[in-house]
Amino acid sequence: MTFTAVVLAGGKGTRLSPFTYVLPKPLLPIDQRPILDIVLTQLAREGCEKATLALGHLGHLIEVYCGDGRQWGLDLEYFRETTPLGTVGVLAQLESLPEEPFIVMNGDVLSDLSFGELLDSHINGGAELTIGAFRRTERDELGVIETDDDGRVTEYHEKPVHHYLVSMGIYAVQRSVVELIPTGHRMDFPDLVQALLASGRDVDTHVHANYWLDLGRPDDFTQANEQFESLRSRLGL
Repeated sequence: MTFTAVVLAGGKGTRLSPFTYVLPKPLLPIDQRPILDIVLTQLAREGCEKATLALGHLGHLIEVYCGDGRQWGLDLEYFRETTPLGTVGVLAQLESLPEEPFIVMNGDVLSDLSFGELLDSHINGGAELTIGAFRRTERDELGVIETDDDGRVTEYHEKPVHHYLVSMGIYAVQRSVVELIPTGHRMDFPDLVQALLASGRDVDTHVHANYWLDLGRPDDFTQANEQFESLRSRLGL
C-alpha cells in the first residue's frame, strides 16, 4: 500500500526547553538520530511516497536538514505556519490532500505502529477519522474511597488499577473532515473529534498494543534514549 502523510512539526516544545531554544523538537536526537529522521524512515519503509511537513518554530532548520526528502526516498513538501494553527488547522490550508485516506501524525512520536495496519483498519471501519490509540495502565498509590451524598462510605478500593486509551498522535484521515476545519483559524484534534461526533459522523480507534512513546516531556525523552538500542530492531531501524 502506498500513501501520503502530513507530519506536524511546528510546535515550540516548551516542555523540553532549553534544548528547543536552539533546535525544533523534531530534530532533537534519539541515540544521535533526529526524531524526525526516525519518523520519516518508518513512513518511507511502509510505503509513504509523499509527505508534507507543517513547520513553525525554527522550521527553517527542518527544511535545511530534510531538503527534498530524497535521502528517505520521499517527495517532501513544506507548509510554513505564519500563525499557530494547532494540531489540525493546517489541514484546511493544504491544497494537495489526496482523495484516498492519508496519515496525519506528530513529528515527535516513537512507536512500532504499522501505518499500513492503521490505514487498513480505517478503511475497513468506514470512519472519517481513525485514532491510533494506546492502552495505558496506572495504579493509584492510595486507597480510593467512594461515598454517597451523605458522606457514608459505599466502596473502598485499595490501590486500584485503571485502564484507559490515549491518543498516540497518529491518525488515519479522510479528506472529507477538512470541511469541519475553519480556514486560517486554530483548531486542535480534540476539537475536530468533537465536531465530528456532534455532526453524527464516525470516529474510530485502532488500538496498538506494542511500543509507543510521546517525546514531549524530558523524562520520556531520557527514557527513549536509554531504551533505543534495545528497541532498534522492533522499530525497524
